[in-house]
Amino acid sequence: MPGIDESLTFHPLRIALLTVSDTRTAETDKSGDLLAERLTGAGHELAGRAIVTDEIEAIRTQIKAWVADPDVDLIISTGGTGFAPRDVTPEAVKPLFRRHMDGFATIYHQASLGTVGVSTLQSRAFAGQIADTFVFCLPGSTGACRDGWDLVLGLELDSRYRPCSLAGQIPRLRDICA
Repeated sequence: MPGIDESLTFHPLRIALLTVSDTRTAETDKSGDLLAERLTGAGHELAGRAIVTDEIEAIRTQIKAWVADPDVDLIISTGGTGFAPRDVTPEAVKPLFRRHMDGFATIYHQASLGTVGVSTLQSRAFAGQIADTFVFCLPGSTGACRDGWDLVLGLELDSRYRPCSLAGQIPRLRDICA
């Protein structure tokens, strides 16, 4: 039966959080705040947080910096995944992937279908791996971020989740969480 095995040790992940927006600031970034609260509340470490504009190079520059940082295990972004003319997160990040995590989009949309119905089609949420760093790109709305964390990532990033968790694929945890 899938779920959290309370008999196992929890291993916190070091997660960097990127907001992609032309309009949000540190004071108005409610989606980023929600994700930061969720991940630290779950016991993970907020390894970095930034806001960049909806520009391919700005997005890539920040993502690449965190991928190169040994103190960042994975990255979650919010924003820029829709169909507005300035939404370019997929175009910025997907070319950097060495592996695509096709199942994430499927599971995210399945979870989102239950909360927003077929409006989930307006999201291009996706995930993959750059070098050994996993990158999850969520829509910018707080509801979408809540769905992404509460219904998908919160479980999959918990090292106690069974039958397996992505925590076991983080290089520093491979021998511990295998």
